[in-house]
Amino acid sequence: MAVGPGDYYLIDAPESIGDGFSFSGGKYADGPSKSDEWFAQGRMVKAHPVYGTKGKAKDPIFGLTMGAESQSSDDVFRWFCVEAGSSSNPSVLFIHGFPSQAYSYRNVLPVVSEKYHAIAFDWLGFGFSDKPQPNYGFDYTLDEYTSSLESLINAVAPDKLSIVVQGYFAPIVVKYANEHQDKLNHLVLVNPPITDKHAKLPSTLACFSNFLLGEIFSQDPLRASDKALTSSGPYMMKEDDAMVYRRPYLVSGSSGFALNAISRAMKKDLKVYTESMRNILSSDSWKTKTTVCWGLRDRWLNYDGVEDFFGSANYKILELPMAGHHVQEDRGEELGNLVKRILRGQNVPKFG
Repeated sequence: MAVGPGDYYLIDAPESIGDGFSFSGGKYADGPSKSDEWFAQGRMVKAHPVYGTKGKAKDPIFGLTMGAESQSSDDVFRWFCVEAGSSSNPSVLFIHGFPSQAYSYRNVLPVVSEKYHAIAFDWLGFGFSDKPQPNYGFDYTLDEYTSSLESLINAVAPDKLSIVVQGYFAPIVVKYANEHQDKLNHLVLVNPPITDKHAKLPSTLACFSNFLLGEIFSQDPLRASDKALTSSGPYMMKEDDAMVYRRPYLVSGSSGFALNAISRAMKKDLKVYTESMRNILSSDSWKTKTTVCWGLRDRWLNYDGVEDFFGSANYKILELPMAGHHVQEDRGEELGNLVKRILRGQNVPKFG
């Protein structure tokens, strides 16, 4: 049964409730918002068991018991998923980058759903999905994300599917795909970190991993959401869209603590995962059809070395000259049409 965002977020609380370290509680806008409308399009999917809970989660700053948003689910995590198109059509799973939400694919899904069953989801720690306090059921390590992705895919796309993944979560998806090649029809990588330089987070994201300051910065709704997104490319985000990205940080400190933990995990293990992705994609054992799309105005991941690696491995690179790092946010409709042509095996035009 579908539930409204108020069942998980304290949007309509009559007064500020708080959860130890957050901007929680209170109503920040009158009437329906884009966030409400987006939530109404999706559903909560249970996938991946909760391991090793240690009682009620407490915030690391004051030691106070966190609110419901920071507590692990009883047994299985809840993921927010949006689906478009007939379930009888071939499935395409759209996976957002870091930091972002499934909402970034809002202009892609309607285009692709004409011929495919299009699915987008929020990673644990993002959007409307569960955001347990680190060390209380989920620690946001890259290994945990890999295993949890398998659980989610088994829940939403039990048969064969294609995957489109953007940004820093690409190495996690490639690791999953390498172990399940028989399940994949096609893999589309959108601005993935592929070189050694890419394995170092930009300062805009690295700041969230810093001791103490990272905890503070990750609780700033503007710094942690739309400002991080717009710093990576030529974006002119509308205010109502920006509010969708800010909302998780406005209503609970759990989003900020999750962002802090993910940033530290990326800082620690992204290089190893990126090296592994290069090895997988250049291996003779890799048989999955793979296409690379690249927004040339990416301010986080430099294009230097991208053509050298993918070209030498005989992968097709499709350039989007006017797009930045988050291609689906910047040029959503174009990316949707591009994906459709890729999956159909058609010739792909250049976008300007």
